[in-house]
Amino acid sequence: MTQPKYLDPYTSPRTFYGAELRRLREEAALSQEQLGERVFCSGTYIGQFESATRRPQPDLSKLLDGALGAGEHLQRLCELARKSKHADYFADAAELEKLAKTISEYAPMLVPGLLQTEAYARAITRATLPLAGDDVIEGYVSVRLERQRVLDGPTRPLLWAVLHETVLRVPMGGPAVMSHQLRHIVGMVDRREALVQVLPFTAAADAFMNGLVSIMTFPDAPPVVYTEGPGVGQLVEEPALVEQCQRSYDLVRAAALSPAASLALLKSAAEGYITP
Repeated sequence: MTQPKYLDPYTSPRTFYGAELRRLREEAALSQEQLGERVFCSGTYIGQFESATRRPQPDLSKLLDGALGAGEHLQRLCELARKSKHADYFADAAELEKLAKTISEYAPMLVPGLLQTEAYARAITRATLPLAGDDVIEGYVSVRLERQRVLDGPTRPLLWAVLHETVLRVPMGGPAVMSHQLRHIVGMVDRREALVQVLPFTAAADAFMNGLVSIMTFPDAPPVVYTEGPGVGQLVEEPALVEQCQRSYDLVRAAALSPAASLALLKSAAEGYITP
C-alpha cells in the first residue's frame, strides 16, 4: 500500500486533490485499502492519487465522492487537476510513463516520441498542424522533448521499442533529418538507454499490429496498454485486453530482427539517406 505522502496542498491542483482525498478518507476513518474496496480498486491506487503521483480520473472521482459523501467536491477538483500540457487523449499515458518500470513500444510508421530528435519532432508537428504558427509548433516540440526526461536518471524505465521497417523508410523532415534521427537511435542503443528491434517487411505478415502500442509495467500496480491513432488515443487497463495486447507484442518482438541485426539495419538506413 502507498503510504500517505504529506504534500503542500497548494503546490498544484493535483496536490490539492490528493490532500482533499486524504482528508476526506481520514475523516471517514477508512484506510486506503478500505476505501479502494468501496470504489473497486486497490489501496495502492488510492495512495497514488493522494500522493499526487497519478492524474485524477473523472469516473473514479465520482465513485469517491459517493463513497465519502462529498457531493461533487472531488469531481470539481478533478477538472482542475487534469489540465495538462499534453493532448487530453495522451495526458494519462504521459503521467504513467513517469511511474513505469518498463515501457515496451511498437511503432508501425513513425519514430515513437521517446526516441525522437528535436528536428524529427518538429517535422511531425508541422505535418500534423500545417496551418499552425511557429509558436504553436515550438510549444508542442518543447513538450515532446521535456517528456523524454523520463529516460534520465537511475530510476528510468527500461525502454524496448520494436520499429516496423516502414519507420526507417518514411523520410520525415527530409534525408538529413532522417539520417540524424536514425543515428540518434543508434546512439541510444549504444549507450544502453534503449533496446531497439526492427520488424522487417518480410516478417510483418507473421506478427500483425497496425497501430502504435505502448505497454507499461509498474513496481506496485498492474500493467496498462496505451494505443494511438491519428488524433486519438486509448488507455487500456482491463486485464484480459492487456494480456491480449501483450501476446500480440510478444509475437512482434519474436518476428523482429535480433538487436544486433536491427542495429546494423539502422546504421545502413542512416547512411543511405546521406549517400547518393
